[in-house]
Amino acid sequence: MNTWGYCRVSTKEQHIDRQVMALKEFGIADERIFMDKQSGKDFCRPEYQRLLNAMKPDDVLVIKSIDRLGRDYQETLEQWRLITKEMRCAVVVLDMPLLDTRQTENRDLTGTFVADLVLNILSYVAETERAFIRQRQREGIDAAKLRGVKFGRPKVRQSSRWLKMLEAVKLNQISMRRAAVILNVNHRTFTEWVKDQQTG
Repeated sequence: MNTWGYCRVSTKEQHIDRQVMALKEFGIADERIFMDKQSGKDFCRPEYQRLLNAMKPDDVLVIKSIDRLGRDYQETLEQWRLITKEMRCAVVVLDMPLLDTRQTENRDLTGTFVADLVLNILSYVAETERAFIRQRQREGIDAAKLRGVKFGRPKVRQSSRWLKMLEAVKLNQISMRRAAVILNVNHRTFTEWVKDQQTG
């Protein structure tokens, strides 16, 4: 039986040190700790896949918190079932002692059932909270738009030379790409200006 650790951060700018420290304090050797520094959104995590390939029945996977395991409610439950049921390994979640499926004299079938139940509740609550946050963000943006707040990058302002360049383009004296370079804007911006001028 081997004990493994897994940790993940969503972006390369975030620090993974706290998770690694917690796994080491649990007693996991460096060579058995796998780390990914990318979003769980697409779940294409190379180190996580390497970890699953290395694990054998009766091994133990330790993670600091349940959200390191999956990207959302459904994915978390799917990974939990994969590891505990199909692979027949145990999972220990350090931040939630109830989520510990190791079989000891104090943990029997009832203990495993409680862990599964707690996981379902926690995952559902977390996913519901994320949905509420997204809804509040949408409502905030909609309210701001009604107040006239503009989102996105501000439009590049046209210089006094813009009309001269436009006239030169219309007379085929210069290309739109060359005109954009002269005005120090990208070709797409110049093209949008031309479209606005035509529809204005």
